[in-house]
Amino acid sequence: MTETTSDILLLALGSFGILIALTFVGEVLRAREAPGFVNPVLDTYMTRVQSWWGMVAFVGVALLMGKIGVMVLFAFTSFAALREFLTLTTKAQADHMSLALAFFVVLPLQYTFVGMGFDGLYTVFIPVYAFLLLPIVSALRGNADKYLIRVAETQWGLMIAVFCVSHVPALMTIEIDGYADRSVLLIAFLVMVVQFGDLLEYFFGRRIGKTRIAPGLSPKTWEGVLCGVVCAMLIGGLLAWITPFGIWGAMAMAGAASLVGLLGSLVFAAIKRDRGVKDWSHLIPGQGGFVDQLDSVIFAAPIFYHFTKYFYG
Repeated sequence: MTETTSDILLLALGSFGILIALTFVGEVLRAREAPGFVNPVLDTYMTRVQSWWGMVAFVGVALLMGKIGVMVLFAFTSFAALREFLTLTTKAQADHMSLALAFFVVLPLQYTFVGMGFDGLYTVFIPVYAFLLLPIVSALRGNADKYLIRVAETQWGLMIAVFCVSHVPALMTIEIDGYADRSVLLIAFLVMVVQFGDLLEYFFGRRIGKTRIAPGLSPKTWEGVLCGVVCAMLIGGLLAWITPFGIWGAMAMAGAASLVGLLGSLVFAAIKRDRGVKDWSHLIPGQGGFVDQLDSVIFAAPIFYHFTKYFYG
C-alpha cells in the first residue's frame, strides 16, 4: 500500500467520523423538538448530511482507483449535470445537432484533453472553440426565434457543467515539485473544504444568521457565510498535511475556494428562482440533482485550480 493510498483511506475514515458527529448533533437537536413538530431547517440539514455519506463513499472509491476512476466519476457527473441544466433551458428543433455535439463530442473531448494533460487545450477548448462552433451549427439550421437565448443557455450549461467540473480532475495534471504522485489528494482537499464549508454555512446561517445576502433570492446570511468560510479554513488547516501548501497556505486556499463556492451557489439559486423550480432534478431522492449537490464545488474548482497552478505549480 502506497503512502497516497493510506492517506486516502485515512481521509475517508476521518470524513466518516465527522459525518457521524454531524449526524449525532442533528439527531440530538431533533430529539429536543416537540413530538410531532417538523423543523424544515433541521430536516434539510440532515438531508445534506445524508447526501454526504454517499458522496464521501463515491469520491473515496474513485480516488483509490486513481486517475481513471476520477476521470470516469467526474465525466459522468458532468454528463448528468449538463442534462439537468439543459432540461430547464429554451430549445428548438434547430438546436438538436448542437446539443448532440455538446454531449457526445465537446464533453468527451474536454475530458480527453484533461486526461492527457493538454492544459493548453482544456483551458480554452470550451470557452473559445465550443463557444464559436455550436452557435454556427444552430445558425445553419435557419431558425432565428429566441436564437441568442438558446445559444447562450447552451454555452452557459457547458461552462458550469463541463468546463468548471473538469477542473477538479485537472488538478492531477499540475506538476508540483515533490508532490507529483500525490496530486490526487488535492481533489479530496477541495471537495472536503468546500462541501463541509457549505454544510456548516447552512447550519450556522439558520441558527444564528440575521442579515440576508440576497433577501429575494436565497436564505443565505452574511453570518452563515462567515462561519462557513472560517470553518472551511480551519478544516483546510487540519488537512494541510495532504497538500503542498503548508498550514497557512492551506487555510488561505480553503477560505478562497469556500467563499467562491458559497457565492457561486447564489448564482444557481438565481437560475432556479428564474425557472420557478426548487431543485435541478429529482435524480437523488429528496436531495435534488447533481447540480444541487455540487453547486459550490462547480464555482470553486477553476479558481482553486488556477491558484494552485499559479502559486505552487
